[in-house]
Formats: sequence, structure tokens, C-alpha cells
Amino acid sequence: HEAAGLPFFEVFVDAPLNICESRDVKGLYKKARAGEIKGFTGIDSEYEKPESPELVLKTNIVSVSECIQQVVELLQTQNIMPHSSIKDVLELFVPENKLDSARAEAEMLPSVEITKLDLQWVQVLSEGWATPLTGFMREAEYLQVIHFGTLLNDGVVNLSIPIVLPISTEDKERLEGCKALALSYEGRRVAILRNPEYFEHRKEERCARVWGTTCAKHPHVKMVMESGDWLVGGDLLVLEKIKWNDGLDQYRLTPLALKQKFREMNADAVFAFQLRNPVHNGHALLMQDTRRQLLERGYKNPVLLLHPLGGWT
Repeated sequence: HEAAGLPFFEVFVDAPLNICESRDVKGLYKKARAGEIKGFTGIDSEYEKPESPELVLKTNIVSVSECIQQVVELLQTQNIMPHSSIKDVLELFVPENKLDSARAEAEMLPSVEITKLDLQWVQVLSEGWATPLTGFMREAEYLQVIHFGTLLNDGVVNLSIPIVLPISTEDKERLEGCKALALSYEGRRVAILRNPEYFEHRKEERCARVWGTTCAKHPHVKMVMESGDWLVGGDLLVLEKIKWNDGLDQYRLTPLALKQKFREMNADAVFAFQLRNPVHNGHALLMQDTRRQLLERGYKNPVLLLHPLGGWT
């Protein structure tokens, strides 16, 4: 493979012997134990574990689908398979083992105070709802979205609403030149923004392209016009899950938590219904009919994700 210029990756399928025997559909282990096969690895021949495999799959602990995902991630990190081929959820939380140092760093960094709307976008980004974004949009991403309704850096991803962080001219002049800054909400530091990029907040163009109007009576237009004259994008590191302490946080599951919940429910299909108002009879009929159609197609346990949407986002 080296002569041909082909990369080689060693994958160690790490499973106890009893697990291997339970998966032996050909009965080879049984024959080896009976002495019918000589020199059988693990029975009368020692198995030499690889010294430094690129990937270890503990197949007695993780599921088949999780093993597949690990292999895919290895191929993606080695640039064998493009990230756009299989997009996984990209969370932006600081890893637990680095949390103390990140919090200490955030306290030392210059900070900018963000609004409740900004914090909602921090929640959207940090939980992976805006994958593949790594933080608030830089200018190239912003222009792709308002002109084409897509992100084009890593394949084509549909996204029609820019996710941006407005700041004032005073904050821009104070923070320009800093390699990182802290985002603070009501005096509490919630995130770090690395490698910030500042660009002009062309408010009229943004409103016209996103909402098709520049009328100041439109609530979104009014909100944009009253926001800062600059936008700052960068890579976001969020210190903890955003909570609102309104009695509903336990129901605000992240995409990864939802995936785990569906696995626990043994869902073989998931159908989602998103709404902004209380469920009425028309909604209920749509949901019931969708379930009926899925059952008719052969699915055994279709699960409904009822997704209420509130606020600006």
C-alpha cells in the first residue's frame, strides 16, 4: 500500500472470546474446541493484539451503528471521506476535562455583553442545531446565506437565516485585535469566541434579502435596525448548556439527546411536527395520518417528535 501511495488503517475489533463464540454462525469455534480445527486463534493459538491501531472498536459495548459511526469519523479525520458525505451533529461545548481552564480563561478575557436573543443563538449553535457552523458566522458564511440561502464551505447545506452577533462600534474598537473574547449574559460569562472577524452590519440589505422588506414596522426589521452596526463572527466554545430555569429545561433535549432517546424507544422511524401554537384538530389529524402511512409502509414503531417553537428563533 505504501508503494501505491494508499493509506492503511489498522482497526482492532476488541471483543471478548465468549462474545466472538456467540457470534460464530459457522460454528468454527465449536469445531476448534472439539479439536477438529488446529491452530485456531483464541483457542489453541495465541492472539496478538495490535500495538497501535488507529481505531479500537469495543463491539461488546457499543452497537453496530455506533461502530459504523466511529469508522466513518476515522475516515473523515483522515480526509478519506468528505465531512459533507455524512453530517453528524456538531456540538460546541467545552470538553469536561478542559472546563476549569476554559472558565478561568473566560474570566481573564475582554468581554462583550450579549442580549437574550444572542444567548438563544448561542444555545442553537452549542447544541448542534446549526451544524456545520462552528460559531457565529464570519462574513463569507454570512454572504453565502443571505445571497444563496446555503452554506457552501463543506458541501451544500440549506440555511436561509444568518446566525450573527451584532456589536456596537464602541465594542468593536475596544475588542479589535484580540484573539479571543468572552460572551457575557447578565454579567455571567457563558462562552468564548476565538479568532473573531469583524465586518459591517449592512442592516438594510440583510432585512431586504432575508424578509423581503425594510419596513420598520416589521418586528424582525425593527430588531435588526436597533442592533449594533458591526457583526462579529468566530469559533464558539460554550461553557455549559444554556438553561432558562422556567420549568421547561428538562424538555429541551439536544439533537444528540433526542437521537439517544429514539434509540432507547427502539424507534425505526421518526416523524417530526413543528408548530408555534397549541395543537388543534387539524394538527392531530395530520400526525395520526402520518403514523398510519408509516405503519402501512412496514415500519413497526414510528415515533412522533412534537417540536414546539417559540421566540425569535
